[in-house]
Amino acid sequence: MTLRREAFLDHVRERGEYGTVEEAGRAARVVLALLGAHLVGEVRAQLAALLPEDFALILLNPLQSAEPLSPERFVRATAAWIEGATEQTAAWDVSAVLSTVADAADDGLLGQILLQLPVGYDLLFGRPQPT
Repeated sequence: MTLRREAFLDHVRERGEYGTVEEAGRAARVVLALLGAHLVGEVRAQLAALLPEDFALILLNPLQSAEPLSPERFVRATAAWIEGATEQTAAWDVSAVLSTVADAADDGLLGQILLQLPVGYDLLFGRPQPT
């Protein structure tokens, strides 16, 4: 089931403790643009189908990434794209957005997403996997 835009942004806003929905939207756009560069094929399409249309389009037309970013570099890249962000605030942004995405996806899809990402992203999604 596709999340409504308001519901998606409300979840991100609450988790990120943002003052406004606009701040939550900015974080969501950057994180999803970076995430989209790491996902391919059916997995990316299935995840996009769960997101509000404007965020689905961002996921499907991502920023290009020359190589998969480690979780640490993903957070750093997020900080670079959000004006005034630090690595600490960017980690918060990434967690707020990706945990909302994880809630929208079922366990099977989340497992497929994690298989396409470097080790350690399970923590960014707020879903630590047993090692």
